[in-house]
Amino acid sequence: MGATAIETPVGEAFQTEQLSIYYGTYEAVKGISLPFAQNTVTALIGPSGCGKSTFLRSLNRMNDEISGSTTKGSIWIDGIDINAPGTDVIKLRQKIGMVWQKPNPFYKSIYDNVAFGPKYHGIKGKKALDEIVESSLRRAALWDEVKDRLKDSALALSGGQQQRLCIARALSVNPQILLLDEPASALDPVSTGKIEELIKELKEDLRIVIVTHNMQQAARISDYTAYFYLGSLVEYDKTEKVFTNPTNQMTQEYIMGRFG
Repeated sequence: MGATAIETPVGEAFQTEQLSIYYGTYEAVKGISLPFAQNTVTALIGPSGCGKSTFLRSLNRMNDEISGSTTKGSIWIDGIDINAPGTDVIKLRQKIGMVWQKPNPFYKSIYDNVAFGPKYHGIKGKKALDEIVESSLRRAALWDEVKDRLKDSALALSGGQQQRLCIARALSVNPQILLLDEPASALDPVSTGKIEELIKELKEDLRIVIVTHNMQQAARISDYTAYFYLGSLVEYDKTEKVFTNPTNQMTQEYIMGRFG
């Protein structure tokens, strides 16, 4: 087992503590404690069905939307357990944004996709919205490609552009944390490269947690790697350590492609 100690005080941290997630009586995630440091990318790796995406969705309470799902344990952010009763889930998801595996732009214009979140949270002025849209698209490395077509349908964009638009949409409400569930798995190599470069840039302002099945991608973009197997955390450490000198033989075999 790699290092799993929580290094930062709860009051300053984003971390899980003995987090377990159930679908009915089935325990999909088993007592996982993980820290997520500021200005880092943490990659969650492991075979399909090992609990990575379930764990990721729990970090902003998206599992609440799944019938029969229950959660035990804590998820701490800024000294608050987000699993506590009375948590404002809408505000939580403003703080912890998420981008899914397949691009899912709204059936709206490019501009309205990015402006949707700020409008929902009460920003109405055109000047303020214009500034947020431009800033978010710039942060998502998309502004130069779409600045002359903001009123066009988002569905007219390429797959890679749509995914960067979804990232811009998540960034538009100024989150502290960004969750990415295999954000490049449906994209071509050029678009994948752009997403990876974008992730490296965004971590200067954010904590990023990414699920990926691509070992090379995890090695390229992440600072820390957590290896999941059958709902358990097998190993967690700095990515270089996990990929070059893992503590657990199961990690070694998975990274070498011997199973999974």
